[in-house]
Amino acid sequence: MKFLWIALILVVIFAVMVRFSALRAGDKAPAVGTLAPDFTLNSQEGKPVSLHDFKGKWVVLYFYPKDFTSGCTVEAHNFQRDLAQYEQKNAAIVGISTQDENSHQKFCAKEGLSFKLLADSQHGVSTRYDSVMNLGIAKLSSRHTFLIDPQGKVERVWLDVKPDKHSEEVLAALTELQGAPTSR
Repeated sequence: MKFLWIALILVVIFAVMVRFSALRAGDKAPAVGTLAPDFTLNSQEGKPVSLHDFKGKWVVLYFYPKDFTSGCTVEAHNFQRDLAQYEQKNAAIVGISTQDENSHQKFCAKEGLSFKLLADSQHGVSTRYDSVMNLGIAKLSSRHTFLIDPQGKVERVWLDVKPDKHSEEVLAALTELQGAPTSR
């Protein structure tokens, strides 16, 4: 019985730490109107991918906690479902989490994902985008999204993402931004 109470207390402490970390993440995220920090990470194919590789395209740069978890799978499926619409709008989807290339490769294969997932196993890019949760025993990427224009400028930031409707929100923002006058 004593073990059960200790386990329960540890679970509560862990839950509080996760919630606190999630609230703190994003305080220093790149702001709308600033240049998105460039980076290079390996994709699920083990090949380096840089943000500047997408110059001339819109980029939906989304950070997510972990491959094969329910929310992350729903979010990825919805981006995949809407991929043709993004491509029509000259936009690329790029996902980043702290898992390695092998995990991303398995996730893409199992879930039928054809866009890039990048491995931030050293947490550097997640940290630069203030999208990392430090859980004490592990660091995971926070569920944040940055919509970056073809010149590399941050146009929209989402720090409170709901995975089930997020792709629709991003598409709506992209449509709005592309329909706006070109006085940028």
